[in-house]
Amino acid sequence: MNKLKCSVILTLFLNVSLASCFASFVDMDALTVRSTFKIQSGNVLGTAFILLKPITTNSPVGNFVLVTAAHVLSEMPSTNATLFLRTKTGGTYKKRPFDFPIRSNGTNLWTCNPKADVAVMWIALPSETDISGVFSDTTALADDKFLTDFKIHPGDEVRILGYPYGFEANDAGFPVLRSGRIASYPLTPTSEVQTFLLDFQVFRGNSGGPVYISERRALNDGDLSSVSVYRILGLVSQEAFMNEPVSTLDEDTVKRHQLGLGIVVQAQAIKEAIDLLPPQN
Repeated sequence: MNKLKCSVILTLFLNVSLASCFASFVDMDALTVRSTFKIQSGNVLGTAFILLKPITTNSPVGNFVLVTAAHVLSEMPSTNATLFLRTKTGGTYKKRPFDFPIRSNGTNLWTCNPKADVAVMWIALPSETDISGVFSDTTALADDKFLTDFKIHPGDEVRILGYPYGFEANDAGFPVLRSGRIASYPLTPTSEVQTFLLDFQVFRGNSGGPVYISERRALNDGDLSSVSVYRILGLVSQEAFMNEPVSTLDEDTVKRHQLGLGIVVQAQAIKEAIDLLPPQN
């Protein structure tokens, strides 16, 4: 085979491979975006995403699990919260506010991970809600094996979905997609390393948003072949601050310095919270 033919075949192969990768990236980002929503009650707002948890019995609640940061729900003043869902007609998306209970007779309807800023709860969604349904059970949540096998490490770029100050990407209420790099080490074991730092500025409204990785990655150094890698690594918990004690002749105070870093609760904590969910009534 002459050099020209080899060059043409190689070019076609690369083009097809790159097109496949690009399609994979776009699809996974779009599916994650469609499963993420703004949640609000009074002046408290945050970000939530929906997982699907298969169940064996029929239930009016359905098999949807809402995931967010625990402090988002605990700070909400009312017994109800509003989830800004979306519907789709043809190719047009429309925002639809949906009120649902988060407390009943003074009892919280959500389940917390006692060791992490994670809350989950069963939620019944209107049948016309547009949602991707990509997150079946907890298979999309990263665990220690995934982090180790795919060598997730500091410097890896990840994606973050959220609503900074409640800002929406458009009138349909889609979240804003941003990115940042893992900024701390180590990541495992997650039983001990329950959070990691992200080079990402957190704003009010980002709390609870999913942090995920979506890329092509070689399993071993030097491999020509690669695989599509997608997992939710955790959720945004809060902004990291540096506290500086300041003493004067009159008083002692603490000055907080913004670092432009986010604190992410690892996905293992989300799995543990889901395992604690009570049976559906």
